[in-house]
Amino acid sequence: MHEIITLQLGQRSNYVATHFWNTQESYFTYSADQESLVDHDIHFRPGIGADGSETFTPRTLIYDLKGGFGTLKKINALYEIDEPAVSHGLWNGPAVVQRQEVIQQNAYQQSLEEGLEPPPLTTESVRYWSDFNRVYFHPRSIVQLNEYELNSSLMPFENWSLGEELFNSLDKEHDLLDRDLRSFAEEADHMQGIQVISGVDDAWGGFAARYMDRIRDEYGKTAVCVWGVEDSIKSIPREKRFTRLSNTARSISEIAPQASLFIPITVPTARVPSYVSMDTRSQWHVSALLATALESMTLPSRLKAQGRSRETIDQLINALNVNGNQNIAKLRMSTDQKEALNGNSRPGRLDVPTQDRDTRMPSQDRHSEEVHEDKEDEVSTFDMDFFPPESLEQNRGRRNIKKPHVFGQAESHRVPEDDTTNETTEQDEGFERARRRAAGLPIIQKSRTPLPFPLLDSFPHIFARTSSGSSLGVKTSLSTDTTVAARIKELQNIVNRAISVDEREALSNSLGEIAEAYEEGWDSGSDEDDD
Repeated sequence: MHEIITLQLGQRSNYVATHFWNTQESYFTYSADQESLVDHDIHFRPGIGADGSETFTPRTLIYDLKGGFGTLKKINALYEIDEPAVSHGLWNGPAVVQRQEVIQQNAYQQSLEEGLEPPPLTTESVRYWSDFNRVYFHPRSIVQLNEYELNSSLMPFENWSLGEELFNSLDKEHDLLDRDLRSFAEEADHMQGIQVISGVDDAWGGFAARYMDRIRDEYGKTAVCVWGVEDSIKSIPREKRFTRLSNTARSISEIAPQASLFIPITVPTARVPSYVSMDTRSQWHVSALLATALESMTLPSRLKAQGRSRETIDQLINALNVNGNQNIAKLRMSTDQKEALNGNSRPGRLDVPTQDRDTRMPSQDRHSEEVHEDKEDEVSTFDMDFFPPESLEQNRGRRNIKKPHVFGQAESHRVPEDDTTNETTEQDEGFERARRRAAGLPIIQKSRTPLPFPLLDSFPHIFARTSSGSSLGVKTSLSTDTTVAARIKELQNIVNRAISVDEREALSNSLGEIAEAYEEGWDSGSDEDDD
């Protein structure tokens, strides 16, 4: 069934993943005359609930700190589990029980439980990612790490080494893969890959790096796609910026070489199109924008096969990693509001009517037109770039005038059904790839689907001229190009200034080797540097 297992590491990653799971839940259909384009078995697992009924829950592991789950309970309406009895040990004296104040559900969650129409969410009512969650999770998916507390000022979970130490201590005591991941992997008939969403600029980067070590020990040939979530450093005090960037450097150095695909993502800081209006201080808003791009880009990997083989994670990796050592990709996105459907048709069905398109809503940015009118053999341009920008003070005002060279680009277009013309055979694709590589041209892979992005009542109103219940035309891309080298070299310079001497040389050399793969003219098959 080509299952994909998801790992969610940290508060910011869980915000992004919650939007992702809410979107997957919206693709389900409940009548015989409706058929979904999405193969739900890829991301969801069947099970038996407490009352003996069949259940369908996400194939995911959710890691967060103490207090990070908000009102989400490990025991929910679908499952009842017996909590292990607490041993009193050798102490025979009286016990003193200290209880934390219970976090109250917001009105949105209360309405969902009661089966009522939920009120609109606001930035004030969303305090945790569970406040806008619409999905039931299996109890085994919930993993709370009690060693650290969310937003603690006494023991902040910020330094990369803290995450590394935490994973090592937990793994030594429990064997995390055996306790958490293995049961999900053994349920899969034919696992397509593992999707990891993790923070990389704080302690979660160290936790993810050591988790990747264990994954590679056990599942060496499995495709692992890592989405590295970074916070914007514009709002961070100067003294903490070097810590964040040093954490990112260590994460890239240790996670990227082990990942099949590594995608660093952050909120766009340079230019945001006029149709996007969001509060950058709200994780609910920021994660919604990131999740729109992530969910749209990965959509082809969970679609039902329609007359040809399903586009898998391996095919995406093959399109981007042109020279065999280029697995760090840039995520971009555009939305085309004139291709957004109104709320009269539920997204996710094969019977989406193209006449429901609202042609009165023109694109508000010229780049959207460029994407719509691009030619098959040209690299498309996009409105938003989620790749972290250069951040050193001495680089401000300096712009690379030279146009970056693109090695490989994979695009996912959510377009009307009459535009989904993608009838190429595997032989044609192989010939075209060989021709373009021989000519030094970018390798381009394009996917089209008539399934628009649904705007749910759990999704904030960050896109202009849209409302809950409507849907949006979205076009995304992942690409490997020469600007990746500039980013890695910048982090290398930070390492040379901010990292202690005993770690500096190895980390700097590791980043330098990674950057070389993204310099124009580099080719794994070249013998120009053999002397």
